[in-house]
Amino acid sequence: MEMNSIPSKLDVAADIAGPIREDDGDGQLLAISEMSELFSVTLRTLRFYEEKGLLNPVRRGARRFYRGRDVSRMRVILQAKKIGLTLAEVRRIIKLVEGSSPRPEQLKELQEICGAQEQLLHEQEQALQEQIAEVRGVSHALSSMLETEAA
Repeated sequence: MEMNSIPSKLDVAADIAGPIREDDGDGQLLAISEMSELFSVTLRTLRFYEEKGLLNPVRRGARRFYRGRDVSRMRVILQAKKIGLTLAEVRRIIKLVEGSSPRPEQLKELQEICGAQEQLLHEQEQALQEQIAEVRGVSHALSSMLETEAA
């Protein structure tokens, strides 16, 4: 088994649209340390995603080895995480892109998911702007009170 033929670093800003590769048997396997290094994540992170059913490494004794499908899934997971999606939404995306529905339908649904997330992020941004304005107002009022007390 040749484990050094994968590039040492990948662009982790992967496309959530996949494609998720089919498992290729014992083709190219990565040890957990290689997977960790490839995606700049901790071993604990990989184990967490395994525990949640998002990754499914091959077990050989106490060691974990990741196949091409897990590498593809990790790209999807990290992109989804980067845009703020929940684990449930990540599962939905993986199920979608691994499913048998036609690619245009998959892309349309992914676009809807991203559109909903963008709307949510805009709402959160508005709420943050309001909080920032409130904090500035309180801080300004406190400054004024300090000046009054000092006089």
